[in-house]
Amino acid sequence: MGSYRDEVGSLTFMVRKVWLNMRAAIGEELKTFGLSTSQYATLMMAAAHPGMSVADIAREVASTRQAANEMLTGLEQEGLIERRPHPSDRRTHQITVTDSGRARLAEARIAVGRREAELEATFTPAQQAAIRDWLDGISDACH
Repeated sequence: MGSYRDEVGSLTFMVRKVWLNMRAAIGEELKTFGLSTSQYATLMMAAAHPGMSVADIAREVASTRQAANEMLTGLEQEGLIERRPHPSDRRTHQITVTDSGRARLAEARIAVGRREAELEATFTPAQQAAIRDWLDGISDACH
């Protein structure tokens, strides 16, 4: 039997398979912190870019606005984020990570970093850098 690449032949599906497998592996780590991968990504983005809107979050986590809103409601109920009115658009709320959210994110990042290091352990530092460069390049090329 040939490799997955030989059988499928599609870069897109190879990337999808890796993403699904990594999402599952990281998702297992995040359960300890009561977070899904989407919630974790949202906390990371909102911490890095305070004031993101629900629409911004939905775009970044590749979900509908309604699904992002539901996810944000869960984070808000746990006290991990706050929604604040936008200063110039009364229909929009800005997402801000609370102190509690930053603390949970910091703890989760340690576990995620450890798990990612385990997943990357078979690659040399040069290979790891090449993979990251390739992923960045493909992402940029898609826009």
